[in-house]
Amino acid sequence: MSNENKKLVISPENPSGILVDLSDEEISQRETDITNAEAERQAEETAKQQKADLKASAKAKLMSGEALTEDEANTIVL
Repeated sequence: MSNENKKLVISPENPSGILVDLSDEEISQRETDITNAEAERQAEETAKQQKADLKASAKAKLMSGEALTEDEANTIVL
């Protein structure tokens, strides 16, 4: 039995809690939250990779004596 679409409700009458089904609205919100969290995680991962790529590019240009772009220069921490 899957508890994916259930929630634990704890109250003074049921201190151990009882499992109840999620409403259609709660299921919809849960799916929206999962989708938004995945999109946010992907955006953070993409930004992290872009920063790593800029750092690598800046390092390569510094080592070869080439001019840096503004974004590359901004990645250098002094």
